[in-house]
Amino acid sequence: MFTLPSMWNLIISTIVFCIAAWYIRRYLVEQGIPKGMTRGFLVFILAYLVSWGAGEAVDWTREKIQGPQPAAQTSDDLLRLMKEVGQQQP
Repeated sequence: MFTLPSMWNLIISTIVFCIAAWYIRRYLVEQGIPKGMTRGFLVFILAYLVSWGAGEAVDWTREKIQGPQPAAQTSDDLLRLMKEVGQQQP
């Protein structure tokens, strides 16, 4: 099931992406691979994979510490809750 990433996931994966892209670009320059679209695309894909893995590790760790998050409420649950509280329905 698709869930939205946590705020920590977004922060950590963004930082990891920047660091990974810098190191990968530096490594490719040292290897003598010429600058171009292919090298830029390779840097992007590899940095993306590293940051995705870091984000998944953050979410996995958060779930182990806090437990699984409850599913989002559906509109039926919200309407029933509004009825119980006594508010008018839209």
